[in-house]
Amino acid sequence: MVSSLATPAPPRTRRGAPEPDAATARVARLENLLGDPAAPGNPAGYQALLTADRRAALCADAEDLLDDFGMNREFVPTGLGGRFDSAETLLRVMRPVFRRDVALGAGYGMTGFMAASDVWMHGSPAQRDWLAGLMLGGSKASIAQHETAHTNDFVRSQVHATPHPGGGLSVTGSKPVVLNLHRADALVLFCRTGRQPGGGSHSALLLDPHALPAERYRVTRRPPALGLRGAPFAGVELDECPVPEDALLGALGGGVPIALRSFQVSRTLMASLVSAAVDTGLRTAVMVDRAQGPGGSGPAPVDPQHTAATLAGSFVNLLLYDCLAVVATRALHLLPAETSVYSSAVKALLPRVLNDTLYDLATVLGSHLYTREGTVGIFQKHVRDLPVVSLGHAGTVACQATIIPQLRALATGSWFTGAEAPPELFRPAGPLPPFDHGGLSLACGRDSVSASMLEISASLPGATPAERTLRTLAGQMAAELHELRSRVVALPEPGPGNPVGPAWFALADRYVLVLTAASVLGVWWHNRAGGDPFLADPSWAAAALHRVAQRLGTPAVDLPGECTARVHQEVLARYGDRRSYDLYNTPLPG
Repeated sequence: MVSSLATPAPPRTRRGAPEPDAATARVARLENLLGDPAAPGNPAGYQALLTADRRAALCADAEDLLDDFGMNREFVPTGLGGRFDSAETLLRVMRPVFRRDVALGAGYGMTGFMAASDVWMHGSPAQRDWLAGLMLGGSKASIAQHETAHTNDFVRSQVHATPHPGGGLSVTGSKPVVLNLHRADALVLFCRTGRQPGGGSHSALLLDPHALPAERYRVTRRPPALGLRGAPFAGVELDECPVPEDALLGALGGGVPIALRSFQVSRTLMASLVSAAVDTGLRTAVMVDRAQGPGGSGPAPVDPQHTAATLAGSFVNLLLYDCLAVVATRALHLLPAETSVYSSAVKALLPRVLNDTLYDLATVLGSHLYTREGTVGIFQKHVRDLPVVSLGHAGTVACQATIIPQLRALATGSWFTGAEAPPELFRPAGPLPPFDHGGLSLACGRDSVSASMLEISASLPGATPAERTLRTLAGQMAAELHELRSRVVALPEPGPGNPVGPAWFALADRYVLVLTAASVLGVWWHNRAGGDPFLADPSWAAAALHRVAQRLGTPAVDLPGECTARVHQEVLARYGDRRSYDLYNTPLPG
């Protein structure tokens, strides 16, 4: 018996949609090329991906299909001959890959894009042309930042570069965890070039691994891990390895600002992409639920109402997370100076929301959780892979450490006084200006997303139970921001003699949740007249704010049952229509 909550069936969504734009057409072409992942014999299907995972390798046939699509062109700017025209387009194009296999998405291309981003933003014309030529020809690029001996604090690099007597630099040290290194034709390496502490002590290098002397440069293979088992991790050891002076990316000592700016892009995109794996998790749970009871192959659910609520709640989690993810991605174009905070917020939210959602869905699967084959078997792979993405140089603590120093400036100079964000920020797949990396800032003291929440919460209607609930919860979020400002101002400012204590981390966590609520309100408010009836419905927004309020403490109002029922029926409708569980509502093959 399929679990359900009694309510009239909703209208099907996205009927009569306009002709697709170029990005939508590319997404559709890739989905069709990769095919139905549950279809037997599909070279990029779940069975092939799981078989490769057991071998601790990426699926070669799936990589061949991505080559046929020309995926590397998506990582190269249009001005250099590629197809990269916006961060959101790359997000939409790569989600079909991550929906099938996180390791494939990270190992095939996103690692290369993260390396290339440093070059596109800070490289010389010759460096950009060289790397673009490699990637357009199908080559891989890799980036070496991780410092596992120092909790991935990349400014405590164990790789040192000193002036070489013959000119250039001499590099010594090791990086133990580097993705794609063994097949990379280009390597971005972060290393220490100065003894003094602070931002001028590190530099970034763009290297041709094939031009380095074999006796001075060595790649070491790593045993496969439990998560991202198929991702090709390796280590690199350098022993007084000579590199030319023109290998420097940017100025000598400019490595830390380069990394911090590129993190704003890589954090945002990687955190936004992995939600696609939870999309598959929800789809798998719905499939298992529908197979139970009369007409199915298994026993009826013990508590159908609980199962329905779990499926609906998981979809709400995906939606609220996607609101922040899409807003942060579009902010790279529309509010680049503010994305230092937004990119860290979405990455900090990842382990709390997405990991929790997979565990909730595991209760629907029951013993099916241990299935290692076929369509259901992909679930346990995503359970293993997803937590690994939340680690590394952009883990939760690193993201909190980016937000905390900015909280006082936001509290005193932006919250309740700043201008609201442009409506275009909250319209998924809407037009965007070209990406200008020069607008990225390490901190700017502004938060337009929260300002939008305050404006919207003062204008909300209350004609229906869902609208009244949404209005009450929006008021609670505004009150939370007031309280947050008071608590931030009351704390001693971090600095010498005032170390960052637990209270700062708690406030950063609460601020991330307020930003999430603000993103939800903005997406709903600015899409009420759009082409998706579900996004225009206040039920999902009320359910999302209720979830945020639960994480903050106690919601100010109970959620009407009709909101949960509406969301649950959308879960079933999208499963039946083969559409994605995100803001884009993308058609899927099958």
